[in-house]
Amino acid sequence: MTAALPPCEVSWFSALCDDDYEFLGVPDARLASSFEHCRDIVLQAESGGFDNVLLPSGYALGIDTTAFAAGMAALVTRIRLLMAVRIGESWPPQLARQIATIDRMLGGRLTVNIISSDLPGQTLESAPRYRRTVEAMHILRTLLNGEPLRHDGEFWQLDVAPPRVTTVSGRCPSFYFGGLSPAARDAAAAGADVYLMWPDTMAGVRGIVADLRARAAARGRTLKFGYRVHVVVRETEAKARRAAERLVSKLDADTGAAIRAKSLDSQSAGVARQAELREQAARQDGYVEDNLWTGIGRARSGCGAAIVGDPDQVLAKLNAYRAEGIEAFILSGYPHAAEADLFARHVLPHLDHAPLQP
Repeated sequence: MTAALPPCEVSWFSALCDDDYEFLGVPDARLASSFEHCRDIVLQAESGGFDNVLLPSGYALGIDTTAFAAGMAALVTRIRLLMAVRIGESWPPQLARQIATIDRMLGGRLTVNIISSDLPGQTLESAPRYRRTVEAMHILRTLLNGEPLRHDGEFWQLDVAPPRVTTVSGRCPSFYFGGLSPAARDAAAAGADVYLMWPDTMAGVRGIVADLRARAAARGRTLKFGYRVHVVVRETEAKARRAAERLVSKLDADTGAAIRAKSLDSQSAGVARQAELREQAARQDGYVEDNLWTGIGRARSGCGAAIVGDPDQVLAKLNAYRAEGIEAFILSGYPHAAEADLFARHVLPHLDHAPLQP
């Protein structure tokens, strides 16, 4: 008898970083990142029954994530917020106080997406940048667990008390973290709670989960696993495929390349893997395997594939990932509010889902 799968966390995505379209690559003033538009996506996700919502962060694009999260904390009543923070732009003790304060405002429903970023205007090589991120996660976890910190590290030397304002639980919120390079995988194994991966084949997912489990176990730790992917769900597979093709119907190659190049992570190992999947799928109408369409990556540097199909096919694909160890999904679609509504009506009621527990 097959063991029952644990509930999975199902999150949506609020397009804070100028990433909402009806037609990929065609700017639309109605969908530009503003407080009002991104607020409406979050409220759509909450009313639709999603467990969490990712608030992405990009220095050069969109609106400030921490300020937005604080503003939304007063407007939502049930959904969690997954606030992205760029480590290269932060002083960890101050960030700990911000996290604790926003968690209080949310009633204990804050989670944190750690991004191993540069300081704007500066570039740090990959290996030391990830070492800095591990150091920051240690500092944040210590302070948010309410413990005093004496830290003599490579990047910070600190002797500080924890913030007076604590999280509701008195513990550090879960850290979600992604990255495909060996240095990124080691950083996740050392300091993250949830390892996030971008779309890959089922075999690719299986290999990544096994590798990260081994890296974490070597440090005496365990990880949960999350999967970030777009979705196009319609009443029939034919309608879903037409909707996917419509999404890229006004995109030319030069525009797509320019969009991908302007991303801050455009040279990363994860982005290279997304490009590799597109190349593998070129002769199969962009489908690298059943119901996994890479065409969306023609205009995105990062997460570059979508689950495309009817409700049963999308549900089956998500459950197949769950069987491989995925316990959290971060989904999105274009336009974000409309696609959130479609997924909430057609698929979400049939998924056993709940907020991910620490």
